Amino acid sequence: MYGILAAGYADWPVIKQISWLLGKVMNVIYNVMDGVFGIQNIGICIIIFTIVTYMLMIPLTIKQQKYSKMQAIISPEIQKIAKKYAGKKDQASMLKQQEETNAVYEKYGTSMTSGCLPMFASTAILFALYPVIQFIPNHVQRVKEIYMPVVEKIMSIDGFQKTMEEIGSASPVLMNARSYDYSQADTLVNVLYKFQDSTWETLIDKMPSLDSLAHSTMETIGHLNSFLGINIGETPMTMLMESVRNFTIGGIILAAIIPVMAGLTQFISVKMMPQPETDPDNPMANSMKSMTYTMPLISVFMGFTLPAGLGLYWAASAVVRTVQQIIINKYLSKKTVEDLIAENQKKAAKKREKKGTSAREINQMAVKSTRNVERRSSISEEERQRLLDKAAELNKNAKKGSLADMANMVSRYNSGQSEESEVKGSDNSSSGESKNYGRRKNRDKK
Repeated sequence: MYGILAAGYADWPVIKQISWLLGKVMNVIYNVMDGVFGIQNIGICIIIFTIVTYMLMIPLTIKQQKYSKMQAIISPEIQKIAKKYAGKKDQASMLKQQEETNAVYEKYGTSMTSGCLPMFASTAILFALYPVIQFIPNHVQRVKEIYMPVVEKIMSIDGFQKTMEEIGSASPVLMNARSYDYSQADTLVNVLYKFQDSTWETLIDKMPSLDSLAHSTMETIGHLNSFLGINIGETPMTMLMESVRNFTIGGIILAAIIPVMAGLTQFISVKMMPQPETDPDNPMANSMKSMTYTMPLISVFMGFTLPAGLGLYWAASAVVRTVQQIIINKYLSKKTVEDLIAENQKKAAKKREKKGTSAREINQMAVKSTRNVERRSSISEEERQRLLDKAAELNKNAKKGSLADMANMVSRYNSGQSEESEVKGSDNSSSGESKNYGRRKNRDKK
């Protein structure tokens, strides 16, 4: 199942580019460990790779944590506004609610989308990491070279494609021929990378000429993929089922190590994150609270069902996040909320100044408070006239045929009708006065 998912999103724009970059990082780590320290172990490389990746993500993480800290202050005010307009679905009320909500974010120098970029960036990196770890030979040339002699031998055998498709589509490989091209050497390398001992034996049974070369490759790969006695290319669930069938207690413990580590470290990581104080009646608050316990359970499930290498990454990333969170909490504890607000307002002011907003308007927006917003139930006549004048000024340059242009035409028509009525009224009045003057003059003559 995961193989299908990986094939589905690994080629997405952005994800593909990030995977390529992270693959280069993994390749450098493996080459350094092999060339400098003489260590050829993918498990250790995954741990180092995780540490390096999360170090690169520290700026995004700090930004997200700052936003979370600000949300602890902003949320009560936003909830207060939401309660104020609860049940009001008319356009005027919805616009006013949006206006007051924006005013709160303006006051604190932030916006509703400030925390989205770090979150989306972190998610994109997470998605990009999985194809790298699952398909190590695609990114680490020295690992690929280990499989190439077997692949070349396989491709020299008549009917190899059909045989490999049959083996690759079954468990534990699960690389469906409809999604992967089995005529390509790179595909066969990735298939072999997901082999377990039993899968190698199946291949040898179907291609006896591979016996000697396959066993030598198995020996090399076994050393390469072994971490704490666990084959990181194998799913812990498969290891667990096999150990249960053979009543091997040691195998059961080994199979459970990585999933349990993944769940436990995930729980500690979530608990270490700052928990904003929110209204207990708020459904979102209850949802966030439940995630504290559901995420570790999801981690355990993924740890059992995904290859052990991915579970190892999951556990290692949770440990790194925990350590990272301790450091970030210590850093942020030195900053008061007032300091964060001042920093946000300064950044927001610079952004607005680039867009041409005056310093006076920036200061006015920065000092808005929710109390002032609540008192302003309706705008003054002076403010209303200012907005109307501004709208009229904008409409002067309206594009021909637009709604604004049509509105101008109607306005000019109404204005013309009004002027015409005034002229007619004036003419009638003048005519009446002339007639009255004539009558008076005749009476005087008489």
